[in-house]
Amino acid sequence: MQIQELQSIKARFGIIGNSPNLNHAIEVAGQVAPTDMTVLITGESGSGKESFSKIIHNLSARKHGQFIAVNCGAIPEGTIDSELFGHEKGAFTGAIDARKGYFEVTDGGTIFLDEIAEMPLGTQARLLRVLENGEFIRVGSSKVQKTNVRVVAATNINLMTAVERGKFREDLYYRLNTVPIFVPPLRDRGMDIELLFRKFTTDFAERYRIKPIQLTPDAQQILLSQRFPGNIRQLKNLAEQISILEVDERIIDANKLTHYLQMNNGQSISNSLIRRNLEDKQSDNFSERELLYKILFDMRKDVTELKKMFLEVLKNGEISPEILKGNEGLFQNLEPERTFQYQPNLNQLETNPTRILNGHNNYQPNPELTIINYNGENQENKNGFIDVTHEAEEVSFSLEKQEKDMIIRALQKNKNKRKYAAQDLGISERTLYRKIKQYDIEED
Repeated sequence: MQIQELQSIKARFGIIGNSPNLNHAIEVAGQVAPTDMTVLITGESGSGKESFSKIIHNLSARKHGQFIAVNCGAIPEGTIDSELFGHEKGAFTGAIDARKGYFEVTDGGTIFLDEIAEMPLGTQARLLRVLENGEFIRVGSSKVQKTNVRVVAATNINLMTAVERGKFREDLYYRLNTVPIFVPPLRDRGMDIELLFRKFTTDFAERYRIKPIQLTPDAQQILLSQRFPGNIRQLKNLAEQISILEVDERIIDANKLTHYLQMNNGQSISNSLIRRNLEDKQSDNFSERELLYKILFDMRKDVTELKKMFLEVLKNGEISPEILKGNEGLFQNLEPERTFQYQPNLNQLETNPTRILNGHNNYQPNPELTIINYNGENQENKNGFIDVTHEAEEVSFSLEKQEKDMIIRALQKNKNKRKYAAQDLGISERTLYRKIKQYDIEED
């Protein structure tokens, strides 16, 4: 497909972006459109699969026929057969009149079956018959009817996995998958994210008669780094939210964009990316660099707690002490003046087996685990177990002091206005209130 033809399809169907994977998907859709082949479109939810079904329909000889999009997951299992194939009067309770189904109504056109994996197995068998012979039977009837409908299906799950689990018919899968089209997720489309964001904000500015918002360079980098699990839908919602709420400030920096991202889905921003974007930005009272330090302190605290938990399990004999072999250095930060060392002590096993780190006698026999300081002396508590809590408590206390100091400085900077202090700290106002109570911080 030539570049001009590709750009023409994009302009006609409102597709924004130039990523190679997106262009390939459009090319396949354009090539298969003139045929009557069944197409299976795969891709994550919100990635724009329905747009490709419209490309296929409108570039085909069926473009003057009807196009119907059906979400199979939104129709109850008890009525989906009636919706798709129709029913006769009296076929079931409430069927006061005969009704045509989608396959009868769209004769000569195209039907788009979204979320095809949600279709019940019985309905799948009926659909397979339509695809193979163009035949269907209304619910409550014995008369076979013919239809000439092109089927385009879409799913956001792996259909082959569904086949293996018995949730999807294998013969239907191969019948649908005549021509596969994969729509890439937004996170794999590179600079398309910024192009789409700019398009959405421009559209919202025209709709609400306001000035379009703009992103600073560091905000653009953060936007491009997001995974956007909701894909285009999520990006569009974000653009509309910022366009409406930021009435006074139309230039959005990294901090403000991060706030909206966290408010929407709690996504964490890469520490290295924050450091790169904010390393040259400082203020006298409260700098973004200190926010990065807070993140690092929290991470260190979490790791310390995990190590304490692991050693507690080891002390109780729930796992073998041999697991520490070769990894003793991972625990040095709990006791700076000591280091763990795995030492086979076979001579003491028979004479003093109680010193084996084996709270439940599950391991018989095992080399013992000792804790050695730098001068080679054994360092054990009165129970013969390793004492690792003292230094961990000091680390925890230091981190809590750092957190308390950060909160106090944020409150001072923002004149005790919790809303803005919470924004600077990157936490919710409710969390800030809880921390103030926890640390007994006085607000002047």
